[in-house]
Amino acid sequence: MAKIDLRNPPNEFPDIVGAKPESPILASFRPFIPARARLHELTPLPLIIGTLLGMIFGASSLYLVLKVGLTVSASIPVAVISITIFRLLFKFGLRDSTILENNIVQTAGSAGESIAFGLGVTMPAIMILGFDLEITRVMLVAILGGLIGILMMIPLRRALIVQQHGYLKYPEGTACAEVLKAAASAESRDAAHAGDAVARAAADEAVSGGKIIIGGFAIGFIYYSLQQIFKIMKEAPEKIFTKPFQGASISLENNPALLGVGYIIGPRISSLMMAGGVLSYLVLIPAIKFFGSAGTLPLPPETAHSIADMSVEQIQKGYILYIGAGAVAAAGIISLFRSIPLIWHGLKGGLADLRRSGTVRENLPRTDQDLSMKWVLGGIIALLIVMMIAPQLNLRFNFLGAILIVAFGFLFVLVSSRLTGEVGSSSCPTSGMMIAT
Repeated sequence: MAKIDLRNPPNEFPDIVGAKPESPILASFRPFIPARARLHELTPLPLIIGTLLGMIFGASSLYLVLKVGLTVSASIPVAVISITIFRLLFKFGLRDSTILENNIVQTAGSAGESIAFGLGVTMPAIMILGFDLEITRVMLVAILGGLIGILMMIPLRRALIVQQHGYLKYPEGTACAEVLKAAASAESRDAAHAGDAVARAAADEAVSGGKIIIGGFAIGFIYYSLQQIFKIMKEAPEKIFTKPFQGASISLENNPALLGVGYIIGPRISSLMMAGGVLSYLVLIPAIKFFGSAGTLPLPPETAHSIADMSVEQIQKGYILYIGAGAVAAAGIISLFRSIPLIWHGLKGGLADLRRSGTVRENLPRTDQDLSMKWVLGGIIALLIVMMIAPQLNLRFNFLGAILIVAFGFLFVLVSSRLTGEVGSSSCPTSGMMIAT
C-alpha cells in the first residue's frame, strides 16, 4: 500500500495542519456505507431511543460535572447500548437497525450529555453572579445554546470534518465509528459490500476489527475493576515536592479511557497536552508559590487565602485556570485567523447551496447533503430574536448583546470542533472557554 504524504505543499498555508483543500487522505477515503446507498436512517424509533438515552446520560453527566468538574463522552456507551437494544428488539421480531440508525441514536444520546455538561459549567457561575436558576432560564439557555451551536457547525462541517479528514483525528468519533462498524447489521454489511473493491475491503477490515475492540474493552474493564473496585492501584498517584521546589508536583492519572484517547490522537498532540501539564505544575505553580509567598494578603483573583497558605490544587484553580482560559481564547482567535482559507472554502459550499434548487440538492450524494443554508441563516436570525425578547435572559432588546453571543458562539464552535478533532471531546476545555467568554 502506497504511503500518503501528509505534509502541506511548500508555501501553502504552512501553519495550518491539513490546509490543502483537496488532501490525499480525503481523496483516498471511502465511506463504510457508499454515498449512493439508501438505508433507513432518520426513523422514529432511533429518535425515541436516542432521546431517552440522552436524558439518562445527560443526568449522569450533570451529576459528574457538578461533583468533580468533568465528564467523559457518552458516544461509545450510547452506541453500545443502542446496538444491544436493537438486537434485543430484533429477537422479538422487529427489523434490525442499520448502522445509520445506530449513528442517529448515539448522536442524540451524546448531544444530551454535551448539553448537560455545558449547563454544569455555566449555571453555577450564573447563580454566583446573583441570578436565580429558575427552570425556564435553564431550559432556554440549554435549548438556545444547543440550537445555535448546531446551526453554526453545519457550514463548518466541510472545512473541519470533510476537508480535514485524516488530519483531525476526532478520537471518540473514530472509536465510536469502529464500534458501529464492527457490530453492523446484515443489511448494513450488504450495503457496504455493494460498493467498490476498496469499500468492500474497508468493510471487511472493520468487521474483523471487532475482536480487537472487544479485547480492548476487556483490558479496560479489568484495569478499571482492579483500580476502582479492588483498589489495587491508585487512580492518580501524586508526588508533591518541598523546598527548594516548593509548589511543584507530579501526578499520573491511570485512566484506561485517557490511555485509549492518547493511542488514537498519537504522540504529537499527546506531547502538547503533557507539555501544558509540565509547564503548569513544574514551572508556573512553583513560580507563583515562590514569588507570592512573601505576601500576607490574598492576590486577585483569589479572595480568601494568601499564596503562602494555598495548596497546589488551590493555586491551580485560583490562578493557572485563568491563565489556561486566556491561552484557550488566544489560541482560538489565532486559529480563527489562520483557518480563514479553510473556513471560507467550506462556507463557499454552503453559500452555493443558497443558489441551488431543491431538485439539485436532492440529487447530491447522501454524504454531501447538509441542512439548507436558508434554514441555517433563518434559524440563527430567529434565535437572535428569541434571545432579545426572552425576559428570562435579561437582554431586553439588546441587539449588541445578541450579536456578541453569536460572535463568541461561532468562535468557540470553531475552537471546540478543532480541539475535539485533536484531543477528543472529553479533553475539550469547555470550562476554560466559558471563563474566557
